[in-house]
Amino acid sequence: MNAEADDLDAVDRNLLRLLQEDGRRTTLDLAARVGLSPTGTSLRVKRLFREGYITAVRAVLNPAKIGRGTLVFIEVRLDHTAPHIFERFAEAVTKAPEVLECHMVVGGFDYLVKARISEMAAYQDFLTRVILALPGVKETHTYASIGDVKPDALLPV
Repeated sequence: MNAEADDLDAVDRNLLRLLQEDGRRTTLDLAARVGLSPTGTSLRVKRLFREGYITAVRAVLNPAKIGRGTLVFIEVRLDHTAPHIFERFAEAVTKAPEVLECHMVVGGFDYLVKARISEMAAYQDFLTRVILALPGVKETHTYASIGDVKPDALLPV
C-alpha cells in the first residue's frame, strides 16, 4: 500500500467500503454500521471527500434502458507519438459522449478506449464519426463485449 492508504484506519476503510456499495446510505445508517456517533461519522465522511479519497457520488445507470446496451473496447494506434498529438487526442476523446474511459497504455498500441453504443449496427457510424476522426489515428482493433463478468467492481480498501 502507499503512504496515503496507510493513513486510513479501520473505520475509514469501513466507511469507504459501505459508501462504494451504496452511496445513498444515510449518516445514521453509516454511524450504526461503523460504531460512531452520527456527528463523528459525518465529520469523517467530509474529511474523506476533502482529502480526495472519495471523488464523487453518482447513480449507476442501466445502459440497455438508456439506449447504450453495447459495450466495445477499441485499441487505437497513432501514426506517430508526440506530445502535441497526445494532447489533441485526449482533448478530442473527452468530448465524445459515447466514450466512457480512455487509457494511454504501454504495449502494442497507444490507447484503450471503452465506449457504449446503442447496438452493433450503429458501431460503424461511431467508429467513423468519433474514433477515426480523432487526431493521429492510424489503426484500430475493436472487441465487442458479449457479457459482463465483473462490471463496475468495487475497489478493495
